[in-house]
Amino acid sequence: MIFAAPFAFLQQLDFLDMVRNSGPTGMVVMGILVCFSIFSWTVIFAKWQTFRGARIANARFLRAFRKSPGLEAVMVASEQYRPSPLVAVFDFGYEEIERQVKARGTVTNKIALERSLQLGVSEEIAKLERNMDKLATTASVTPFIGLLGTVLGIIQAFQGLGGQGSASLRTLGPGISEALISTAIGLIAAIPAAIFYNVFGQKIRELGARMDDFAMEFLNLAERSFGE
Repeated sequence: MIFAAPFAFLQQLDFLDMVRNSGPTGMVVMGILVCFSIFSWTVIFAKWQTFRGARIANARFLRAFRKSPGLEAVMVASEQYRPSPLVAVFDFGYEEIERQVKARGTVTNKIALERSLQLGVSEEIAKLERNMDKLATTASVTPFIGLLGTVLGIIQAFQGLGGQGSASLRTLGPGISEALISTAIGLIAAIPAAIFYNVFGQKIRELGARMDDFAMEFLNLAERSFGE
């Protein structure tokens, strides 16, 4: 019964009202959190499109690669599959083969070719990981920023309570509920960033493994094309 009245009062306040009733400090904190959230969702949508395009282009390029009789035919066909990370790995390997063929007439240094392919894999992984640190930062920092806003809001609520000279849940409840909005917004920003950071991390590992496998297929095709 003691808590029934304050909770009934809080139910009459909607989320937007509590946001509007927050003080200047709370508004600044919530503004920062909203900026973090918007930026993280921008990264999430961009990454989602990147991984989706890479998956589709990889599958199509692999079909063309496996059906092609030689590296020259693959090179011609690769132009239409540029979103595929495998195409970039192929370019690294093909350029190394061209350098060796021009210098010696054939592929004589397989170790250099393997290194070129690995460089291609590393560069593509670095591109896929771009802005992942922004998601990690949002996931780890925004809960603490929200908590800071809540602590400051509670301090202000208690200061106002002291000025009024009355101590009851009815007078203190609205101030605390408004302060807790910062924590809620911080969690709203952090949870999607953390989820998609893990999801995209798994996709990057899968694409990295796929590129490593493709590098071996490239070496096999190069060996068949140029012999020992």
